[in-house]
Amino acid sequence: MKFKGVKSMYDILKIQEQLRKKQSGFRFMHTLGVQYTATCLAMNYGADIYKAELAGLLHDCAKHLNDSKKIEICKDNNIPISNVEYHNPFLLHAKVGAVYAKVKYDVRDNDILMAIRYHTTGRSEMSLLEKLVFVADYIEPYRKDSPNLYELRQLSFKDLDKTVLMILKQTLEYLNNVGREIDESTITTYNYYKQLIGGTP
Repeated sequence: MKFKGVKSMYDILKIQEQLRKKQSGFRFMHTLGVQYTATCLAMNYGADIYKAELAGLLHDCAKHLNDSKKIEICKDNNIPISNVEYHNPFLLHAKVGAVYAKVKYDVRDNDILMAIRYHTTGRSEMSLLEKLVFVADYIEPYRKDSPNLYELRQLSFKDLDKTVLMILKQTLEYLNNVGREIDESTITTYNYYKQLIGGTP
């Protein structure tokens, strides 16, 4: 099932069925929401629709794994684990998800794998597909508890970089408010897009 630029509807439905068996009802609905939203954003920005659909569908494909398994997979694949990730192994699901997408679902397209790997923290100089999945994960229709969702959903179809920055800002504010550890990658990404846009949102 190697990705060569076009996925058949059959392949998409087959992956959906596999994920439905592994994910809780809420998680699976979120997965479908990200798949749908990433596809809509791709149509809006002229990105590859099929890549966006597949990346959105697989973005949380490793989230069901327990923490020790996530750490084990990272070590087996020489994936660096930060101190924050060691203390909060659930954060590793994005890195492990990229491995799973390649090994379990035979996805070989690097842009898709990168979109999965960085959908939580983002990174500097994200590709269009990476930004689409990053944003879709935050604004998908089944999200209810994030602030300013209406505004972010409107903005996401007009200014993708500014939406990325706003999401990062809100994420950092939330983590600070609840006293959670913050992955340095998130701060680096925020500073990059803040400088790119040239102001504070």
